[in-house]
Formats: sequence, structure tokens, C-alpha cells
Amino acid sequence: MTADQTLAAITEQGVVGIVRAGTAEAGRTAARTFLDAGLAAVEVSLTTPGALETIESLTAGGAAVGAGTVRTLADARDVRAAGATFLVSPLLDVEVVRYAVENDLVALPGCLTPTEMATAQRAGAQLVKIFPAHLWSPAALAGMLEAMPELRCVPTGGVSAESAPAWVRAGAAAVGVGGSLTRAADPAAAVTALLAAIREARA
Repeated sequence: MTADQTLAAITEQGVVGIVRAGTAEAGRTAARTFLDAGLAAVEVSLTTPGALETIESLTAGGAAVGAGTVRTLADARDVRAAGATFLVSPLLDVEVVRYAVENDLVALPGCLTPTEMATAQRAGAQLVKIFPAHLWSPAALAGMLEAMPELRCVPTGGVSAESAPAWVRAGAAAVGVGGSLTRAADPAAAVTALLAAIREARA
């Protein structure tokens, strides 16, 4: 899957499902549940045991599967070898962004300020991850996008199915959602509800 195809998978649906689990089995189960429930893009955090193996097994089916918590060039190389099509970071490392772009991967570096976001974009990042999003608000995002409309932002960190529509209406290109899905009594149903809420917010 090319970077353009991956970018389309993320932005057309408006969601990145985040998997962060304590065991390899739990990580694989959550990721597969997300994909089977209809999510087009799933991120597996490198803090999850067996993350690389999970990524490799999922990408074999042609899904847009990314790696989260990519902090170094070594991480970036490892997840590319496993087949990840996008790299998500908790911080902005320009070298990681450039590596992703040079290797036809989508980069989602973590940024907190407009300056970091502009720096990420200049380095080639197709999307910027607002992290942690709970330090922002949908109103703040909307205000920033009035001045910087070219940014494609993905608020992540504390975003739930309930709050996701407000972020989308404020102009977010997508949202990153994890814990509220994996902790749900029925994660598949939670995914379905989230997708429906985002479609309604975009209507």
C-alpha cells in the first residue's frame, strides 16, 4: 500500500484505531477486531509485546496498518521492515519524518504547538498528530486552522467516540482513538458507533 493509499484510508474514514495492549495476544485480538469491524487504518503501538509480528501478520492482508510510539530511526526501520504503511510518533523527530517520506510511508509526528506542526509539515509530514489532545480543545483547533488551513491534524490522546465528532466538526482530518474502543464492553460495536458518529459530523 502506497503512502497516498494509506493517507486516503485514514482521511476518508477519519479514524486511526490505536492498539496498546499488555500482551501480544491481546494486541493481535484488538487489532483484528478493529479491522473486522470496519476500521480502515489501525496503529499498533511498539509498547505492545510482539508489535512487529502483529503488524507483519496484519499487513499481509493488505490493510493500512501502522506503528505507534515510533521514536527513533531504528524504530522506523524496524516497522518498515515489518510492513507498516504509516509511522506514528509521540513527538516530532524530523529525521523520522523524512525517513517515512523517503520510503513512501505516511508520517504522523506528535506535535503540541503550531510551530511544531509547521516544522513537521515542512519536513514532509502528510498529517500531524495533536498530542496529547486533551491539552487542546476543538475550539482551539478551529481557531488555529483559520490561520493555518493547510494543516491536516489528527487529535490523539483522550479522544473518545463521544468527543470525536466535535474534533471533526472543528476541522480535524481524522482522530486517533484507542482506549475508549478497547475498553468497551463490545469493541466491535464501539467501532461501528464511532464511524457512524464521524459520518454524521461530516454530513
